[in-house]
Amino acid sequence: MPDVHRTVDAVWKLESARIIAGLTRMVRDVGLAEELAQDALVAALEQWPVQGVPDNPGAWLTTTAKRRAVDRIRRSERLTRTQEQLAHALDQRQGLEPGPGTDAGQDDVLRLMLISCHPALPTRARAALTLRLLGGLTAEEIARAFLATPSEITRRMAAAKRTLAEQRVPFDLPEGPELAGRLASVREVVYLIFNEGYAATTGDDLMRPGLCLEALRLGRLLAELAPQEAESHALVALMEIQASRSAARTGPRGEPVQLHEQNRGRWDQLLIRRGFTAMLRARQAGGPPGPYLLQAAIAVCHAQARTAEETDWTRIAGLYGALEELLPTPVVRLNRAVALAMAHGPRAGLDLADTLTADPALRDYHLLPSVRGDLLARLERYGEARLEFQRAAALTGNAAERAFLLRRADGLAAATGPALPPGPTLGQAAHGFLTRGGPDASTVHSYGQTLRRLRLDLGDQRPLASVTAEQVAAAFATAWSGTAPATWNRHRSAVRSFAAWASRADLAAGVERRTGNPAAGARPRTPALDPAQLDALWSRPDLPLRERTLWLLLHESAAPVTTVLALDAEDLDLDDRRSRPAGPARSRVSWRSGTAALLPRLLAGRARGPVFLSDRRPGPARTPGPADLCPETGRRRLSYERAEYLFKQATRTLDPAGDGYTLRRLRGTRRP
Repeated sequence: MPDVHRTVDAVWKLESARIIAGLTRMVRDVGLAEELAQDALVAALEQWPVQGVPDNPGAWLTTTAKRRAVDRIRRSERLTRTQEQLAHALDQRQGLEPGPGTDAGQDDVLRLMLISCHPALPTRARAALTLRLLGGLTAEEIARAFLATPSEITRRMAAAKRTLAEQRVPFDLPEGPELAGRLASVREVVYLIFNEGYAATTGDDLMRPGLCLEALRLGRLLAELAPQEAESHALVALMEIQASRSAARTGPRGEPVQLHEQNRGRWDQLLIRRGFTAMLRARQAGGPPGPYLLQAAIAVCHAQARTAEETDWTRIAGLYGALEELLPTPVVRLNRAVALAMAHGPRAGLDLADTLTADPALRDYHLLPSVRGDLLARLERYGEARLEFQRAAALTGNAAERAFLLRRADGLAAATGPALPPGPTLGQAAHGFLTRGGPDASTVHSYGQTLRRLRLDLGDQRPLASVTAEQVAAAFATAWSGTAPATWNRHRSAVRSFAAWASRADLAAGVERRTGNPAAGARPRTPALDPAQLDALWSRPDLPLRERTLWLLLHESAAPVTTVLALDAEDLDLDDRRSRPAGPARSRVSWRSGTAALLPRLLAGRARGPVFLSDRRPGPARTPGPADLCPETGRRRLSYERAEYLFKQATRTLDPAGDGYTLRRLRGTRRP
């Protein structure tokens, strides 16, 4: 029995992508296609232990799944006209479907890859859906890879499939510029998966090799399916060469080993040769060099050097300059700063890195202070370097990298250099200020948010006496330049109170109070629907009870959409017209007579589970966690995406642009 189960699992890993792709071509719904494929998998687990493993397991799974698809289509009234055609096609196939090497099979897999990486989906959802549909990974396996919960991954994938269905994303292969754009989205997802495995952002380990291998497999598959795309081959070359360094990237205790310190004898020469071959194919495909080709060329420079000293850093700096012209991002500039430092000295690199400290995109990017720390140490500015390494350690979410950065900081403790001012550190002073007693809990919480941001930006271990008004002003500009005046002034008041307590009143001197309209670049407050639009909405006779209750509750409470959707029946105090907070992070939601009249009808006697439920029970492959499942009806919590979609559909006639409004438009003001 266990051997049969292992066989089923192995066949599923190999064939699932092709099966789901073929089903998607039939039913035009990737979520339904996966559900049908799962039904076939369950049938195999039930029948193969009794009947034996068929001679062609993949064809058996395909035939079973497609028969179920035909049954489903036949039950669907809107596809009645295609019944005979589909049934005839199935009778002719009789279990021998095109193999993965045929053009039809390859086109279907490419279509599935384009759908799972559709730009309409959030990036993380694209990655999870790709691993599920094309990698055959379970929600549990994906959750372990991304250090998330299985229910979170399941919700993410369910929302993605629902978005694809609601937007009616076609299964046809796009052409021309649209195909190029969609392939770029696939490459982005594949490289995201690779990077999460190559340099894990969170967790205890520096690398997750399983994700790297899966990204390599997907990248090779993409290059095979779209052989004319130079950037796809270049992406494979980049990943092959980077993966070749895996064994040399960590030391005996799992600590990171920097590139110039790695033992190049441990680099995998087979992967390097594969990378060179993929690079040759990319050049043969022709066309102007793209971002992945330039990054692959940089990787080739490293791989060709027998030692770190022989690396052609001048060429690498030039390649990063060309890459910056195509991708003028702060991360590319930071990498160019490293290359300039290696080619022309640490001063050149530090000058460029210093220009990035005010960039909001890098305010939580631990590699910026890490690079600055390394360059400062090379310039023998050890005290400043130590503070930068400590700040980088506070920003990273990876335990191995944090320990490495703290060791680097500790290693500079005894180094000679300008002495740092005595006295408490910024972190110690902030802790003393917040725990001194006096202000109420909400004020302490607000002050804590402001000071936490300053501590991350300036460094927890920075001596308070060395903090300047210019540094505080720069941190403010990076963190809150785009906020409304009220938010800016709230943070300013917190710093002024802290500075007065610490006898450093000068710290807030560079932060001016804001008045009037929001600063340039601030996100404007979402305008509320006007009374005429609201009246038109509430007077609709066809408005379902669930939507009427949800929308009226959002309007009367002015509470965030996510807070309202998270309400459970046991949270509600119907007599007092408010919710009971379920924990310190939950705020109360209160409502008025309109909602009070509707809630009892909506609950219909339910005392447990989510207040707002989906229309149907979830399928076997979409079962949410217990917290999002009603124990009485078996239906799941209404998702934000579905609630938003329904509101947009209902308000299209009210919107002059015809797009419909977001639920935030109900929060503008309370209903009178």
